[in-house]
Amino acid sequence: MQFLKALSCQILALVLTITLVTLKGDVLFLNLPIVIQPLFAVLLSRLFGQPLWWIPIHLFFLPAVWVVLQLNLPAWIYLACFSLLVLIFWGTVKGDVPLFLSSPAVSRALSDIVRRQRAESLIDLGAGIGSVVIPLANRFPQMSITAVEQAPIPWLILSWRCRGIVNIKVCRDNFWDYPLGNFSVVFAFLSPKVMSRLGEKCRNELGEGSLLVSSTFPLQDRIPSSVVSLKSKKHLKLHCYKY
Repeated sequence: MQFLKALSCQILALVLTITLVTLKGDVLFLNLPIVIQPLFAVLLSRLFGQPLWWIPIHLFFLPAVWVVLQLNLPAWIYLACFSLLVLIFWGTVKGDVPLFLSSPAVSRALSDIVRRQRAESLIDLGAGIGSVVIPLANRFPQMSITAVEQAPIPWLILSWRCRGIVNIKVCRDNFWDYPLGNFSVVFAFLSPKVMSRLGEKCRNELGEGSLLVSSTFPLQDRIPSSVVSLKSKKHLKLHCYKY
């Protein structure tokens, strides 16, 4: 679990920093632990094989804690903030899939793919707050759309935003347990860590003629049928796999 790896990185980095400061004992090192510890944490994170998006978290975690401690806030505020973050970034805490929000450019490109595919149904694995499924539902009112999201707060926002949109079904579920056999198009914006598992799930469940569209991250063991490059600042790509 990535959360436990991250916690181990922070603790080990703190131990290494304390050891280094104790051994050196000079004024320079006594004034730099808040700089040294994040660097150690990043190094350990890479050694533990964590995804790159953990780097800024490790870099800013201890400095952020130090800044907050200077404010002398009541203890309950820390618990409330921690609980809120867990409810938002549920996938990050429980596994390897962070909360990624897709841009409008992704939704527009996916609309073109859906039109060419003449898709009758689509599922978004990890729909977040609905940045993909809501524009699609408005453009294709006859298409049946399923939005699967497990994190509590994004799911609540997604459910509220989809109220009254009759062709979207919102499910609070683990998408790994959700069957894919009845969908024309499967859309996913996940993490490099889980792409092999996603490929295996699609091989086992998708019917002939179905299409997997993976935003940003390609499958590791298969060449895509086509790749759509988006005209956006992030230069994103949609990797399409025909089954």
